Amino acid sequence: MINIIYHRDFLKSAKNLQENQQRKLAQLIHVIQDDPFDSLLHTKRLSGELTGFLSFRITRDWRCIFQFLNANTIFLLRVKHRKDIYRE
Repeated sequence: MINIIYHRDFLKSAKNLQENQQRKLAQLIHVIQDDPFDSLLHTKRLSGELTGFLSFRITRDWRCIFQFLNANTIFLLRVKHRKDIYRE
């Protein structure tokens, strides 16, 4: 099982999600611990300024950006709407 580390920005933004989105995110965190490339996650490698990072889909409109710190550790960085998440 993969270890998960949470950035404070991730925790802050996840806390502001609607309750149903928070439940979905919690389910997906369990999925990512078993298989970061499970088809439920729609995991994508990012490019450009975000090369080295990946994202997974929480809902159709919400994404989470993360990175591998090593083969056994994932760092969840932030959760935002898809129109905003790739801009920072």
